[in-house]
Amino acid sequence: MAGKDHRDGAVDEEAEQGKEAGPGPLEVAVVTFANGGDNIGVYVPVFATAGIGGMGAYAAVFLVLVAVWCFAGTFFATRPVIAQALARRGRILLPLVLIAIGLLVLIEGGAFGL
Repeated sequence: MAGKDHRDGAVDEEAEQGKEAGPGPLEVAVVTFANGGDNIGVYVPVFATAGIGGMGAYAAVFLVLVAVWCFAGTFFATRPVIAQALARRGRILLPLVLIAIGLLVLIEGGAFGL
């Protein structure tokens, strides 16, 4: 069988690591690109009115903050306590956080005051 060691029936370490390694950079980039389509409707008008200097500032801030998010994500994900908590409760926490952010956006935007 694939993923089995022929000597003692133990699961092959390489096969086990492949399952738990997570998505690769290309997969993350594709999902990010696919999820970003709605942003075009927001950013095109902003960039159309910002001018060259404004676009440069937006791009610089964006790149700096993406780097901050990447370093923060790597830092927190490599801490054993946080990594274990996310592994155990991440499937529950992520939807709750996203719902909370969505509700905050709706409330702050006055969507319920119609």
